[in-house]
Amino acid sequence: MKVIYVAGPYRADTEWGVVQNIRHAEEAAIRLWKEGWAVLCPHKNSALLGGSMSGNVQHDARTWLEGGLELLRRSDAIYMLRGWTSSQGAIEEFRLAIRLNLQTLFE
Repeated sequence: MKVIYVAGPYRADTEWGVVQNIRHAEEAAIRLWKEGWAVLCPHKNSALLGGSMSGNVQHDARTWLEGGLELLRRSDAIYMLRGWTSSQGAIEEFRLAIRLNLQTLFE
């Protein structure tokens, strides 16, 4: 079974927006599982854990992104959610996937 990593916006201007981004990633993850992929969905892995690393939002964001990039390195493919170009983290994930020559799918 091949592993696919879901990438897209997580942060938002409101807590409600964050929850909506998590739900969007979750829906994509379910679709991908049904297609036969083993899915890594970082949105679910760190859902609503902001502030838990140091209380510093920027430190948290970088910590979660670095962890995600490590998971991406161990993946076979990346799935880019719609709106990914508005997310600095997803852009960084996409660039790494290109460098790693991973299969890239777009929503």
